Amino acid sequence: MFISMTGFGSSRHEFSWGNVLVEITSVNHKYQDFSARLPRELSSLENKAINIMRSSIARGKVKLSAEITWNPGAHIPALDEEGLLNLINQVRKIAKRNQLEAPSDITNFLLIPGVYDDHSNIAEQEASENPEIWDEIIAEAIKSLNDMKRAEGLKLKGKVEADLNMLVRLTASLKERWEAARNDALESLRTRIETVMEHYDLEIDEARVAQEVSLMSDKWDVSEELVRIEAHTEKFRQIMESQEPSGKRLDFLIQEMNREINTMGSKVADAQFRWGVVEAKSCVERMREQIQNIE
Repeated sequence: MFISMTGFGSSRHEFSWGNVLVEITSVNHKYQDFSARLPRELSSLENKAINIMRSSIARGKVKLSAEITWNPGAHIPALDEEGLLNLINQVRKIAKRNQLEAPSDITNFLLIPGVYDDHSNIAEQEASENPEIWDEIIAEAIKSLNDMKRAEGLKLKGKVEADLNMLVRLTASLKERWEAARNDALESLRTRIETVMEHYDLEIDEARVAQEVSLMSDKWDVSEELVRIEAHTEKFRQIMESQEPSGKRLDFLIQEMNREINTMGSKVADAQFRWGVVEAKSCVERMREQIQNIE
């Protein structure tokens, strides 16, 4: 299955005190790299969010964030007037007793914990009392992300299939060219050996000439590499159609294809064959670039 590692998803849920927007982004990464950044009121959900992502996403650098939009009046702290007055009176008494000037500005008193009754823990209470709601919100954002990743994956699959079909045609062309180039190379080698032996007036041993030609032909032979490329392309196509995440397995096959192509290029000196090798390498490299983005 082709699922891109690049995507974006979101979900929104309304509560009596406001609404929460969860957004999740994903980019390429070799392994699982998940992080969650939530408002202070929802910080207790960060580990839960990461665990849900870990169970739903195979690979990628994934970031989840959330934003709370409070309804009017839902996030306004309540002032403890009686407590504030008691505190001010105590400070004045201490100042008078020690012949100090009592502070006239109450701003600093407002910063003391307990003076404000902060209602922002409403969201946190909701998170602890109804955890299944947050599971649904996070799961919905992940579903939105995966929908986009699948759509992108289909586009990538189309590009890879086009290059894979081209590689099959290039392999067939290389195979055909190799048969012609091999015969030309062996005949050229035989002619050079006979020329040298005649130049030095040596007796031509046909059996020895045949042996030397056979040894050289083994060094030039690329039939095994061609067979392995054909096997790799067939396996590649099978993995593409499987329902499991396939990015790592396809990346491994790309490396094997590239190795066989490089070996052929180092064995054969025929100009037309080597040009075909260059085109095959370019084709495999394009496939590799696309596979790097597959989960």
